[in-house]
Order: sequence, then structure tokens, then C-alpha cells
Amino acid sequence: MLVVDGSFGEGGGQILRTAIGLATVLGKPIKIVNIRARRRNPGLQPQHLTAVRALAKLSSARVVGAEVGSMQLVFEPGEPRGGSYVFDVGTAGSVTLVLQALIPTLPFLDRDTVIELRGGTDVPWSPTVDYMRFVFIPLAMRFGMRMDLEVVRRGHYPRGGGIIKISAKPTHRLKSVELTERGELKRIGGKSHCVKLPKHIAERQANAAKEVLERLGVPIDIELEFYDPKSDPHPGPGSGIALYADFSNSIMGADALGEKGKPAEAVGREAAQKLLQEVESGAAIDSHMGDMIVALACLAEGITRYTTPKITLHMETALKIAKDIAGCEYRTLPMGSVYLVEIRGLGLTSSPL
Repeated sequence: MLVVDGSFGEGGGQILRTAIGLATVLGKPIKIVNIRARRRNPGLQPQHLTAVRALAKLSSARVVGAEVGSMQLVFEPGEPRGGSYVFDVGTAGSVTLVLQALIPTLPFLDRDTVIELRGGTDVPWSPTVDYMRFVFIPLAMRFGMRMDLEVVRRGHYPRGGGIIKISAKPTHRLKSVELTERGELKRIGGKSHCVKLPKHIAERQANAAKEVLERLGVPIDIELEFYDPKSDPHPGPGSGIALYADFSNSIMGADALGEKGKPAEAVGREAAQKLLQEVESGAAIDSHMGDMIVALACLAEGITRYTTPKITLHMETALKIAKDIAGCEYRTLPMGSVYLVEIRGLGLTSSPL
């Protein structure tokens, strides 16, 4: 049984998510020790436990150590099967991080699958649900994935209560992608939202972001999402903005969340400045996407190449875990002001029914 050290690299939940996601697809039993050892509250927390239980359910896995606070986990997956599932974090823990663990399995399931995830959709230290919709999913579909994400209800910290639905169709294989040249910048898009708050919060976030991004000289279209605070169905309160730069051959994104005492203008500027920094790097994908697509590239046929502004600790960790579990060879090379990442995929296939 392969043993994975959870204190390696960034020493957080990404090791767990990448490890159990790839192990489920490949049918490899693993043991993870020192889970989240570098975090202030080490061990499994509700969102990590939800990811474990979700993949265990999909693959009828034998699991030992699946409890809050556990520093060690044995995960022995069976054959993954699709269907209809509901998984609830039970807190404001991030549903998008749970989704990250599930994504590698979705193309290789035996049937169409619908998964409902409940928890936090827009919470700190995780990609927002709009970043996943506008940036991650379009790039994942370049690998051949067929999936859709519906936001049923938003959930913010600390109340959570959000609901998303993921619909996925099996493709039985993934293809490598070439994302070294991003092409011409066509437009800036995004969404600014607020729930259980006056609508001017969403408007001010969007206007502040536009002021920062106007220097790019392209059309800017930021959709507004707000409700009557008296009849708003969301648990709330909360706000945020997700932005993306749409290039002819790629897409880059950034986001920011509102919080008590933080002006809406500061939220909008924060997201816009993040995106501007990514765009001005000259890379084809943003630094967060650089680690999020590692698992897909590892399973794909051929060599995936992409440029990213920097090699983050999260990316280094994801690459090392993918090599340890799946045997994927990779290299990272400086290329002017950006870095080139090359990942040789396994060419994994599953037989259609």
C-alpha cells in the first residue's frame, strides 16, 4: 500500500484531495499520514471528511480513519460508479474544494452522474463557485470533460447552507491540452453578487473592478446578482466578485469576497488587481489554475503543456503527489517571465458500456 505524507509541501488539504481523487480513478489503495500537519487545526476537518466520504461512496471504498481530527487515513477504493448523490459538509466548509477531489473520477464513471454538494459556495481560502464556473470548467472541458455546474443557492461563511449541482457525462478518456500561448485578449467578464444585502454592494464591487481593468482596453461585462433582502432565499449575508479574462486560446480568472467592515470598492479592486497581475504576467493560465489541472493532465493521453506566472507551493505539491500515486512524469522550466509546465499523462481509458 502506497503511503502518502500529508506534511509534504504545502502540508494542507490539497494533498488529501489530490491523493484520494487519483487513487479512486486508478483503483489504488493508499494510506495518508500526517494529514494537514502544517495547518493550525491539523487533521481532517468537515470539508475534507466530506470529500473522503463522497469518493468512498462513489467507489464503495474501505476507509479507516474517516473522522474529524484524524491525522491518518486508509483508503481502499473499489470500482467507481455514477448515479445520483447528495453530500453535505454540514458547515460553511467549501463545496468547491470537495468538488476538486471528485473531478478526476467524473470522466471515468459508468453512467451519467448528478452530484449535489451542500456547504459554502463562496468562502475564504478556496476558489469561489463562480471561478469554477467561468474559469475551471471551460478549461477542464478542453481536456474532454463533459460537465455542468448549477448554483442552486449560495452559502457564505459562517452560515454555509449553499447548494450546487454537478452534472457529468462519462467520456472514458481525457486528451492533453496545449496552453502555452493564450492569444488575443477578447473581453473581461465576471459576476458581482450580494445576498441579504442592499443591491448597491454588488454594483459598487463591479464598478470598482471596472475602473481598475479599463486600462486593458477591451469590453468589460460584469453581471450583477442581487435580491430583495427581505425575500432573499439565501442564508447570507455575503458578497463577492469573480472576474475572468477571455483570450482567444485560454482564460484566466481571479476573485475576492466581501467581509464585515470591508468596503465593497475594496472587494472589487482586490479581484481586479489580482486579475490584472495574472494578465500582465504573459502566461496562458493563472497561478491557481496551474495546480488545479494537474490531476486531469496526469490522466490524459499525451503531454499537456501550459505556461503559468509562477510555480506555487500548491502546484509543486500537486505535481509531486501525481507522480507518487500515478507515476506521471513532469518538468517545470523558466521561459522568460513565465514558467512552462509539461506533464506526461497516463492515457487512462475506461470502456464504454
